[in-house]
Amino acid sequence: MSTKRELIEPNPGDKRYVRRDENGRFTEQVDVGKSSAADQRKHSSNVPKAGHGDEGDRAKK
Repeated sequence: MSTKRELIEPNPGDKRYVRRDENGRFTEQVDVGKSSAADQRKHSSNVPKAGHGDEGDRAKK
């Protein structure tokens, strides 16, 4: 089961989405800009739950 993504900014201008395990350690990290670009390139009919944006698609406007 995946956990909810969390937005962190370890340095000014360096925003990342991270997932943590049950002990609070990072299990996955991805740059916000890279994640957003990948979401826009992907075409699918899956709608993600809140906080799980990388597991589905953003709603098209």
